Amino acid sequence: MALRVAFQMDPIESVDISADSSFRIALEAQVRGHEVHVFTPDKLVFREGRVLAGTRAVTLQPVLGAHVAFGPQGLRDLATFDVVWLRQDPPFDMSYITTTHLLDLIHPRTLVVNDPFWVRNYPEKLLVLQFPDLTPPTMIARDLAAIRTFKAEHGDVILKPLYGNGGAGVFRLDPNDRNLASLHELFTGISREPLIVQKYLPAVTKGDKRIILVDGEPIGAINRVPAEGETRSNMHVGGRPEKIGLSARDREICAAIGPILREKGQIFVGIDVIGDWLTEINLTSPTGLQELERFDGTNGAALIWQAIEARRDAP
Repeated sequence: MALRVAFQMDPIESVDISADSSFRIALEAQVRGHEVHVFTPDKLVFREGRVLAGTRAVTLQPVLGAHVAFGPQGLRDLATFDVVWLRQDPPFDMSYITTTHLLDLIHPRTLVVNDPFWVRNYPEKLLVLQFPDLTPPTMIARDLAAIRTFKAEHGDVILKPLYGNGGAGVFRLDPNDRNLASLHELFTGISREPLIVQKYLPAVTKGDKRIILVDGEPIGAINRVPAEGETRSNMHVGGRPEKIGLSARDREICAAIGPILREKGQIFVGIDVIGDWLTEINLTSPTGLQELERFDGTNGAALIWQAIEARRDAP
């Protein structure tokens, strides 16, 4: 059965169609005969008991420079859609959180992917705290003395904003570093949020593995190798994607976290694994589908839609 689908995402006309996972999911929806609309978060409206959005129907094609054709924009009731995708990129700020509250009002009668309640309550760097046996030594704190004690114990650490994204604000502080107090002053001067500190994992030089799970099951992985002289492996800061398989430890991690992801309606999730350790669980706007498809031939977008269609068909 054809579904009526709306994507809440960043402007689709500006995406990199060779890498963007939202574009790949939307294109697959079109291939499967679904009606596809898009809207940006600023077009989301609550009015007199209804959740509306200024959506535009789109026709997509994998042609650089001509990948999208738009229909007219109209203010449409999101309750009339079968599926709404929550796919704008972070930052995970109050604007982002507000959209999850509004989309909560139509879910699950309209299936919102990923479930906005749990996207809001399971931020990337906080959900991992439920799995201390799978993660490296980790501290969340704002107090400088507490962070100093953690660093003194572990020597080489990574310091980053708790709600940061895309590698922004990630610093490695080795045993000889003298910048902790200055960085703490910088971060606390611009935000009231705590910081996250983790023991540095030397295995990151061999790559930061992104494992993609669909409805709690791993479908494959890509390895992201940092550029020379760079701590961060994020691809938009120079990380190089490589083909890689799943290890026994990867499958152990997925088996531990998969059931809770499935239970909480997190259909498309990307987790980050360095060596043997889980570092993040990405629910907000995970990436990696197109790289996985190129390396392994795995059509993750089709698997995602199979999971969604099964949920829509369920009694």
